[in-house]
Amino acid sequence: MLAPSPAVVETESSGLDPTDWRPLRAQGHAMLDAMFDHLEGLAAGPVWRPAPDSVRARFTAPLPIEPTDLAHAHATFVEAVLPYGGGNAHPGFMGWVQGGGTGVGMLAEMLAAGLNANLGGRDHMPIAVERQVLAWTRQMFGFPETASGLFLTGASQANFLAVVIARTRALGLRARDRGVLACMSRLTAYASTDVHGCVGQAMDLAGLGTDQLRRIPVDANHRIDLVALRAAIAADRALGFTPFLLVGTAGTVDVGAIDPLPALADIAAEQGLFFHVDAALGGLAVLSPELAPRVAGLERADSLAFDFHKWGQVPYDAGFLLVRDAELHHRTFAAEAAYLTRAEQGMAGGDWWPCDYGPDLSRGFRALKTWFTLKTYGATALGEVAAQTCRLARRLADRIAAEPELTLRAPVALNIVCFNYGDGRHDAGIVADLQTAGRVAPSTTLIDGRPVIRAAIVNHRTAPRDIDALIDGVLHLGRAATRGAPNP
Repeated sequence: MLAPSPAVVETESSGLDPTDWRPLRAQGHAMLDAMFDHLEGLAAGPVWRPAPDSVRARFTAPLPIEPTDLAHAHATFVEAVLPYGGGNAHPGFMGWVQGGGTGVGMLAEMLAAGLNANLGGRDHMPIAVERQVLAWTRQMFGFPETASGLFLTGASQANFLAVVIARTRALGLRARDRGVLACMSRLTAYASTDVHGCVGQAMDLAGLGTDQLRRIPVDANHRIDLVALRAAIAADRALGFTPFLLVGTAGTVDVGAIDPLPALADIAAEQGLFFHVDAALGGLAVLSPELAPRVAGLERADSLAFDFHKWGQVPYDAGFLLVRDAELHHRTFAAEAAYLTRAEQGMAGGDWWPCDYGPDLSRGFRALKTWFTLKTYGATALGEVAAQTCRLARRLADRIAAEPELTLRAPVALNIVCFNYGDGRHDAGIVADLQTAGRVAPSTTLIDGRPVIRAAIVNHRTAPRDIDALIDGVLHLGRAATRGAPNP
């Protein structure tokens, strides 16, 4: 068959694609270079700066009806968005537990967007990539090869799914069909008072109620009190409740404390409880020979939640849930629908559809940026990043101990350091001033009801000079505030 002559070849645009790709290609290269320039120059700029009203006003415009040139839209991004981000990519960011991302992850995200894959299911290679990362994750945490897992937005969603899975284990499928009340069981769950707030929210969303989460006191190291835990379980059984879930934490959000995971696993086994671990902060310590002993016991969990976008430095978002009992996991979420009918061959084939393991049918290709990160850097390098952030935290604690005006307020278990300047009354102002100045950016939290300065060191770009800048800044601002304060 003869090829058509050039005169009759179709050249009109199809849908939203251009007729001539050259201008888009050139603009795309310019946009990519601008982001590389941004990442390369991070340390030279401020961590954070407040956006002026004139900038905010640019995003109160009405719906665009006519097209705008891409270069113009990109210019708006460069001028009004890029300089006013959340700051977590900057080496001086220590405000919250957020990873810094990498250039490799950024490129992988671009590839994923170009492919535009929906990872709900069906037979295509992006599913195989997610399964590869699942296999690597099982290996990281010492889970059996039969364990299941799923990418999610973050550990908050993963913790929610874990509660629902534990509910299915306790009540069976009738809870899905008839509802929790019809099951006539008063389920109770247990976690420390320092557990992340999303666990209580998960109890709410699962229809169990936040009051059914027993918040157990912690010891001086902010670890769950095992004696109090056993007493609470026994008291609930005596009152006719049904204990069903025990949640341990590997890195509490306020201070980074790690619950005694092996002991919790023993109690869960003795009491017939589903043992879940929220390892959002500290889970990837398993990649570091230096840190892994601190999280021993993770391998005994029935499920665990963690984030690749924290210590794994994968760009947001990349949360993960790992579940020991794949059949229970599948039974909790799988649902039949005509439009999801499976086939022996063709696009509707494939023996693993992620939509059977969570609530999302439409799912982005989070696995690709995680695969690229692990493949490009390797587990050893990522483990060393985690270990280095903990060494920096120890350096910060040592500097605090050396300064009479500063007081450490909690043991440093991992990479979070909480302290006061003086009696703490100026700390909120010090933190706000540091954030506005833009060199370093800690945050605040409450320890035993008392406000403290909190430094969470997660970013692979953070260096000793940033730790020194934090201490120097706190001392400078604290002394200035003390001099200007009225006499009590």
